[in-house]
Amino acid sequence: MARTILPGRSYYPLGAIWDGRGVNFSLFAEHAAKVELCLFESDAPDAPVETLALPDVLGHVWQGYVAGVKPGQLYGYRVHGSFNPEQGQRYNPSKLVIDPYARALAGQINWQAPVFAYQMGSDEADLTYDDQNDAWGMPKGVVVDTRFNWEDDHLPRVPWRQSIIYETHVKGFTRCRTDIPEPLRGTYAGLASPPAIDYLRNLGITAVELLPVHAFVDDKILLDRGLRNYWGYNTINFFAPDARYSSSGDHGEQVREFKEMVKALHRAGIEVILDVVYNHTAEGNELGPTLSYRGIDNETYYRLVPDNKRYYMDYTGTGNTPNTQQPQVVKLIMDSLRYWVQEMHVDGFRFDLAAALARGLHEVEQLSAFFNTIHQDPVISTVKLIAEPWDVGEGGYQVGNFPVLWAEWNGKYRDCVRRFWRGDDGQLPELASRLTGSSDLYESDGRRPYASVNFVTAHDGFTLHDLVSYDQKHNEANGEDNRDGANDNYSWNCGVEGPTQDPAIRALRERQQRNFIATLLLSQGAPMLGGGDEMGRTQDGNNNAYCQDNEISWYNWAIDERRAALLDFTRRLIALRCAHPGLHRRKFFRGHVLHGSRIKDITWLRPDGREMRARDWRTGWTRTLGARIGGGLVGDMDERGRQMKDDTMLLLLNAHTDEIPFTLPRGSGNLGGWQMEIDTRWPTGVAEHARLKPGDRYLMVGHSLVLMRYVK
Repeated sequence: MARTILPGRSYYPLGAIWDGRGVNFSLFAEHAAKVELCLFESDAPDAPVETLALPDVLGHVWQGYVAGVKPGQLYGYRVHGSFNPEQGQRYNPSKLVIDPYARALAGQINWQAPVFAYQMGSDEADLTYDDQNDAWGMPKGVVVDTRFNWEDDHLPRVPWRQSIIYETHVKGFTRCRTDIPEPLRGTYAGLASPPAIDYLRNLGITAVELLPVHAFVDDKILLDRGLRNYWGYNTINFFAPDARYSSSGDHGEQVREFKEMVKALHRAGIEVILDVVYNHTAEGNELGPTLSYRGIDNETYYRLVPDNKRYYMDYTGTGNTPNTQQPQVVKLIMDSLRYWVQEMHVDGFRFDLAAALARGLHEVEQLSAFFNTIHQDPVISTVKLIAEPWDVGEGGYQVGNFPVLWAEWNGKYRDCVRRFWRGDDGQLPELASRLTGSSDLYESDGRRPYASVNFVTAHDGFTLHDLVSYDQKHNEANGEDNRDGANDNYSWNCGVEGPTQDPAIRALRERQQRNFIATLLLSQGAPMLGGGDEMGRTQDGNNNAYCQDNEISWYNWAIDERRAALLDFTRRLIALRCAHPGLHRRKFFRGHVLHGSRIKDITWLRPDGREMRARDWRTGWTRTLGARIGGGLVGDMDERGRQMKDDTMLLLLNAHTDEIPFTLPRGSGNLGGWQMEIDTRWPTGVAEHARLKPGDRYLMVGHSLVLMRYVK
């Protein structure tokens, strides 16, 4: 039965909104001449059963209301307008386009369909016009019932200074866990399962940072090589959770399953942070497919080259950049962010290549329209905001330059810590700053140490195991003759590449892993642990596994004795950090004498136990450093508003290959001694030691870290 489309309801949000009686469809398309809504049957999504012209346009928003349409309905749009690529106009109503505000997508792109709006293989192909219908190969939007029983769910609101972030992948984390029912492995439901949550809770992390879950596209070039876009940095819709990770279906069921996952993690006190990719879309450059934004309003959604609008500005190396100078693009991003907080209950966002969002003309502007809008938003300004503070354009490295509400992936922390443990000379001055929260980057604008999201490894690059096991990347499985990715100049592998049975080399590699984990968790700031590093996960030297949806990337849960020891070590470090507020301070160190104590809040020490002098930082002990972290008040309050106190701690780092005797300083009083907490020479970091006195010499083995606590 043919449906009647009524005038739209302008007070409804953009997208397909079900109100219990029907659906209001609305689409922003400023330069369009006509917009048609195509409705598809869920069991026969190849051809539309109805095509209805949206009758209303107000403020460049085309809209219409269709009574009787229910959740589960599949739909798409055909948008009419000028096809003049040299003027930035690429309308082609032969191509079905995805609603940018669709709350769910059904199906995947079939690259055999004519999804390119031009004639393939012709000269200057993108200037030509292709009139073949591609609906049979396109994903469809899904009308979603947003009702959900959240029960008493609320955002955990873990304070930044107490946060310990675990970067992981929805599928890779559980795909090989045999204690999770097979249909749930690699899905939102799998991550919400008791074995997965128990593991995370026992590890001690406070937040999972999930690689992209927005609906994304598998690149044709990868599928042709038998690969997939595993990481998901190829977004095509900013509202829809990707159905690849749904165990229950793709006709709206993925939305409910995602919500169940968030609710389960929140019950365990674990926050959910999404890695979001608003800096480009899956449509690529002028030779890319027409999937959504390009066919709806190319001039509005993308940054075009000013004097030749046929081409796209590209600050990410992926072909295009959304035009955040356009109010509608800022609105799209803000509506998406609010949706994920208010409707999906997520706790924060990590913005991929965030510098691209701050672009004005060619300069990165610290306070662009996008950031100003976020700061003024009563919802988004209250959740965790993390920037990857760089892009690939000129001037794109912006570590330390983001606004005050933001935390940042601290690439300078990563590089300095790697250089130090590799044994490079001259690292101590910078290392001291990185260990104490990078005040040189974050203090001048009023930010706190936790503005620094510290990390040693992440999804992009070597795993920690591989960082200490390989000098050269081994990306042969990616099908690009190992040309992709960059060799990691900060890796360290004892001079032997890859797997080895040499017990001395294996022991040294394992100690280096412990050194990195201990350094990360004992540094001021917010630590981010690369998922699987706590148990020695390897990718066999592949440091660009973006296309490896297989055992290379999936977590191996067959944990042997050595990997179990590293896991126990990491758990112990996390528990130790959480138990001592002096190890996760809210304020920067001042180098002043503490109230009620005779020692400074932090004192940098030479191996002879004396305080570092100016010339020591330049020409003295180049690979060995000690830090006495003063006890007493730590500049923070507990839940009852009382000033928090902590013990005096002693952190010793030795990146020499040789043993170094370290003379222990006095603690915070005349009586007492130093109790060993961590020594990375031991597989679990624990060894039996008598209490040591100030003035005693402790022999540190080469490449080791020690933490002691002063007890009376």
